[in-house]
Amino acid sequence: MAAPKFLSTSGSFHTELKRRITDYFQEVGQAPTGNYHLFIKAILLVVAFHLVYIHLVFFTPSWWLALIECIILGGLTASIGFNVMHDGAHGSFSKYSWINKLAGLSLNFLGANVFMWNTKHNVIHHAYTNIDGIDDDIDAGPLLRLCESQQLRKMHKYQHFYFWLAYSLLYIYWIFFSDYKKYFTGKVGSLPLKKMKLKDHVSFWSFKLLHLIVFVVIPIYTVGFWSWLLGFLLYGMFSGLVLSIVFQLAHTVEETHFPEPVQNKMPDEWAIHQLKTTANFATRNKVISWLVGGLNFQIEHHLFPKISHVHYPQISKIIRKACEDYGVQYIEHRRMRHAIWSHINHLKNLGKLNQSTAI
Repeated sequence: MAAPKFLSTSGSFHTELKRRITDYFQEVGQAPTGNYHLFIKAILLVVAFHLVYIHLVFFTPSWWLALIECIILGGLTASIGFNVMHDGAHGSFSKYSWINKLAGLSLNFLGANVFMWNTKHNVIHHAYTNIDGIDDDIDAGPLLRLCESQQLRKMHKYQHFYFWLAYSLLYIYWIFFSDYKKYFTGKVGSLPLKKMKLKDHVSFWSFKLLHLIVFVVIPIYTVGFWSWLLGFLLYGMFSGLVLSIVFQLAHTVEETHFPEPVQNKMPDEWAIHQLKTTANFATRNKVISWLVGGLNFQIEHHLFPKISHVHYPQISKIIRKACEDYGVQYIEHRRMRHAIWSHINHLKNLGKLNQSTAI
């Protein structure tokens, strides 16, 4: 499927949004990148991750504490991804590009690959959100049906029950399979991967080897195979569940749309498309906002990915007002549990449609 074109209009909604946001940063005299609040949080998360890993692997705590620490390590992995890697890979962590690259490389250390992620997320997902056949984030293969244009299978009748298990496998599947699939096929979904330079190949394999040593070889040597396997599965599955649920609540809920191109053209301009396909949740909950790196402000992130998440609470007021002025829906769930319930209903509805024709 070729990448579709978005509607182009003079005096677009996106142009007005950019003007208002630019005026805001000029008025407050702040850079749109991260500040000391973000840097302190990044240091805390990275230090906490290393301390838990060292204690878990080299000091062999009692079994019940080890299980708790595996869950904590999984949560820290997801939180570093949300807060450090995500802003860094988008170029919004710092005004210095080398710091952004360093922050983005945290993903490589955690087992995935930032080069692959940039193509999948920054280039494809952000440009073509919720467009089936292009946005790889809504392609869960045969296991889950996330929009009506995808094939209905009989097992999807129960997907609103088993999705928890499917989501928990994301991180393990990502680091041990999907990155390699992208690497060897040269594609992300149906779209070609950007050509890799020699340094990209070296980075891919060297970090994969490093991850294997740090998270597989050393733990097996210190605690034994079966203890490692149980701990790694618990760690990886909790991390995968957290990563999945945060991103799914942003795009696959009852209120979001899954527009389809007509003659390779989308019906809306890009900014309107983002607002129709993206939702916020629990934006008044400061604990959730802190842990997920502001990704509960997904509307703000999709409209302005180059702005650090530390500014989302402020610019959300501006975007909400612009939506009111232009009569554009601003999708938001006040609490996280409301968003989860909406996601469950979305899966349930997609699983029961035309079950008589399901394969």
